[in-house]
Amino acid sequence: MSMTTEVTQILHQVAPEITWFFTALLAAMILSLALEEKIHAKKSIIVGAFAIVSLFLGTALHIIPFGNVILPGGHAIEMPVYVPAIDWGVIAIIVGSSLFVDVTSRSGLFSWIAIKLTKLSGGDPLKLLWYYGLMTVLFSAVLNNVTAMIIVGSLTAVSLSKLKQKNLLLGFLLTEGLLTNIGGLLTLISSVPNIIIGHAANISFVDFFLKSSPFVLVATIATIYLSTRIFSIQALKSNEEKQQAEYLISSFDENDGIESNRFFWFASIMLVLFIIAIATASITPVARDLGMGFVALSFAAIMLLRYKAEVDEFYRSIDWDLIGFFMALFVVINVMEHAQVLELIGDGIHYIIGEQLSLFGTSILLISSAIASSVTDNIPLAAMLSKILVASHTPESSPLWWSVVFGANLGGNITPIGSASTLVAVTIIHKHQLHLSFVDFVKKALPFALMHIVLATAYVLLFLY
Repeated sequence: MSMTTEVTQILHQVAPEITWFFTALLAAMILSLALEEKIHAKKSIIVGAFAIVSLFLGTALHIIPFGNVILPGGHAIEMPVYVPAIDWGVIAIIVGSSLFVDVTSRSGLFSWIAIKLTKLSGGDPLKLLWYYGLMTVLFSAVLNNVTAMIIVGSLTAVSLSKLKQKNLLLGFLLTEGLLTNIGGLLTLISSVPNIIIGHAANISFVDFFLKSSPFVLVATIATIYLSTRIFSIQALKSNEEKQQAEYLISSFDENDGIESNRFFWFASIMLVLFIIAIATASITPVARDLGMGFVALSFAAIMLLRYKAEVDEFYRSIDWDLIGFFMALFVVINVMEHAQVLELIGDGIHYIIGEQLSLFGTSILLISSAIASSVTDNIPLAAMLSKILVASHTPESSPLWWSVVFGANLGGNITPIGSASTLVAVTIIHKHQLHLSFVDFVKKALPFALMHIVLATAYVLLFLY
């Protein structure tokens, strides 16, 4: 029995041909998403179809375990097998943070912040990109990537619209989407893979920050700089451009969107409390058990009380295609886990890195985990790889842990399905009627992703090895 079979605790044997068959099915789903526009189907429909097929075949081939769900205390309840397959915590975070942001935006708070930042930039797109880029990294570090992207994406659209620079919106939003995964590396609680790997390797919060922050700083600067080159985001040069920007800014009034000063200050306080609550959810009594999804939904409910008679308007604004996509994706990944597709990936990685620590093995682990996380959920991947390293008796100081941390997070910048935040960024891009297909995303993001992986590999080998 291989080491990965032991650590993943698969209670049934799966024939190799079945594993390879489901591997091909996963590849077909990824290809279908890449051809989304040619198929003329939404992401939720594409992945939903594969979820149905995966569940049907998994059941017919007897690889999915059925039975009652046993609750603490020994109480058993009957539940469809696909219900616990879905990470409802992620769904709750998306729904809760979306509703919270939508209601909060009614207070005029985001418009106020956007106009303040725009005034600070003097209407210069280059300065605005730097301000928003740094804000994205900060929000991603203290919140979660999805919430950060929703908030910053809303601010960006408001600012560029007022500056009559909507032609730059695609470049701004894509850059911010990529930066959410950079910011997600800053602290131990910034992303779920960080929490999983940090716990397995006994990495403290302070130690994690000290070791990750130099890379985050360099990667942030490099990403914003590369974005200015690729998307031609330049500083205002001529006096005419500067005068035009000053004219537009002079007409900006950050108080225009504020209908009620009382609600504005209430929303401001709630936003600060929301950030604090999300950032400390993993260490706060009660909240750490209920999870960040509960925190997000609770704050959304509090804000909805302000518009309790018209909440259906906010419910309609939820991106149900995004919700459906994630639910179906979780089901597909769960079936792939039972089919031992994730184990197959883990066996390949374990074979490549070898038994002894080496520069080559450390580099390959980072690169391969980045590639793997770009096409599948990085949470089960991080859990599987951390179990492999634990079973291998990997020392807590080993750079292999950091290879998995960087790979699992940065892989989300290769494809739009690699992380929740990049998918949200694409959703916001489509919301503003900007064209960006799956293939277009990969083409535009690939230079950034390659740069991130090269920087991360060099950083691990030079400073953490």
